[in-house]
Amino acid sequence: MNLPKIPLAGWIEAAEDWLSVNMAPLFNAIKFIIGQIVSGFEFVLRGTPALLLIAILVALTWYVAKWRMGVFALIGLLLIDNLGYWDNSMQTLALVLTAAVLSVIIGVPVGILCARNNKMQNMITPVLDFMQTMPAFVYLLPAISFFSLGVVPGVIASVIFAIPPTIRLTNLGIRQVPEELVEAADAFGSTPGQKLFKLQLPIAMPTIMAGINQTIMLSLSMVVVASMIGAQGVGADVYRAVTQTHTGIGFEAGLAVVIMAILLDRISQNVIKRKKQ
Repeated sequence: MNLPKIPLAGWIEAAEDWLSVNMAPLFNAIKFIIGQIVSGFEFVLRGTPALLLIAILVALTWYVAKWRMGVFALIGLLLIDNLGYWDNSMQTLALVLTAAVLSVIIGVPVGILCARNNKMQNMITPVLDFMQTMPAFVYLLPAISFFSLGVVPGVIASVIFAIPPTIRLTNLGIRQVPEELVEAADAFGSTPGQKLFKLQLPIAMPTIMAGINQTIMLSLSMVVVASMIGAQGVGADVYRAVTQTHTGIGFEAGLAVVIMAILLDRISQNVIKRKKQ
């Protein structure tokens, strides 16, 4: 007996069409806000002379992650500039920073709500599982429908793909705060806000920062996928090299991504270590 196929695809496309028509003002507002954030990051990163920005980033890396990573940052960033990928790398970095900032702004409050409410956690957890297991390419289709081509749908897809670690680890970090300390704060008459900002968040901060680290890495992993829908940057160079079978160019562009990934990872990891001390 052959059962009729559930018209799931039709339902989803009908919902997409309805949202495109009825929620257009909201999507336009989101597109404008995200576009301005990306433009702001690009203005700073691309407007600053390359050598000056390299010096600033090397000094920051040296301070946060010690001299070995400072030397690596100097060599790596000069190599990116020498290979001619500096502007594109800064475009990519602007996209990653935008996605990471939005993920933190949305993810940390959601994680706090999950930590304070078991029902909220039970509702959010399956959604996070869905977001992490669904192939990233699938996010591009509704993103294009709602926000057209360009950097904005790339940022939206990156946020959806990268936000779960921030939510999960914020929730976990707050739940791991010793119950004795929470009870002591209640005994001294702390308000929920005081208990959150003066006790739970400071203790949970290393765990939260670990989630943010993972979010940054996942955002960076989306740069090539985002380039398929018009996002510029090094990802576009990688995608172009793949479609044209230019192995050398693909390796150069991929190397720029690797250097940025290592620097972002080491800087954020050492910030976590400082929080634990």
